[in-house]
Amino acid sequence: MSTPLRVGLSACIITFNEIDRIDDCLASLAFCDEIVVVDSGSTDGTAERAAALGARVIQRAFDGYRRQKDFAVTQARHDWVLCLDADERVTPRLRDAIDAARDAGFAARGYRFARATDYFGAFLRHGNAYPDRVLRLFDRRCGGWRGDREIHEHVSVDGTVQLLPGDLEHRAYRSLADQLRRLERYAQLMAEHDHARGRRARLVNLVVNPFWRFFRGYVLRAGFLDGWRGLIYAWVEANYVRQKFIKLWLLDRGQRIA
Repeated sequence: MSTPLRVGLSACIITFNEIDRIDDCLASLAFCDEIVVVDSGSTDGTAERAAALGARVIQRAFDGYRRQKDFAVTQARHDWVLCLDADERVTPRLRDAIDAARDAGFAARGYRFARATDYFGAFLRHGNAYPDRVLRLFDRRCGGWRGDREIHEHVSVDGTVQLLPGDLEHRAYRSLADQLRRLERYAQLMAEHDHARGRRARLVNLVVNPFWRFFRGYVLRAGFLDGWRGLIYAWVEANYVRQKFIKLWLLDRGQRIA
């Protein structure tokens, strides 16, 4: 009896100026049958480095995180795709879990796994940061990067979704300044998104929502167990919520926010 062919698997990544991260990301995806990198005009050699490491690199002007990731999925040679950002790495345990699911023929339509964020040299294991389960391994015939939101985008599939053991490492921030810049940008994008869809902010949101985000993450979800890192992370995250509602409140009143 012949052995069934193993299900093909494509890795999909979007990049822009990730030269300091791309090597580790691609190395963690060596078990995939192909790696597709959609680059949006990097000027630091990211695209050239990815190609030298064996990835198939496609250039495309950036028009939104969701659209860029969805385009990458359409360019894959295989229907089963594993989507990562350049600041993420598949750990050995997660790789083993993916391989086991693959050897079994992928019984579900998609798979979630925990994401662990590196924060000032240690991985956060509590609070809003962990387990932060993400759906990144899926059959594109049954789902993908759906919706109209270009920030905090996510995958959805039609059918069963299972949880795999192992973590996806997330080395999100190069520094505190990098984190603050990025979250300020995300706050603006989210405020613009919500405003365009008719959501309105009240003054109470500027106070209650940031407090709730901090209290939920730091106290209810035990972020304090991550020590000073957990405190800083929870405080910065609460500030992001505050910025988002301030910007939305101003947009509601016809004010410029950028």
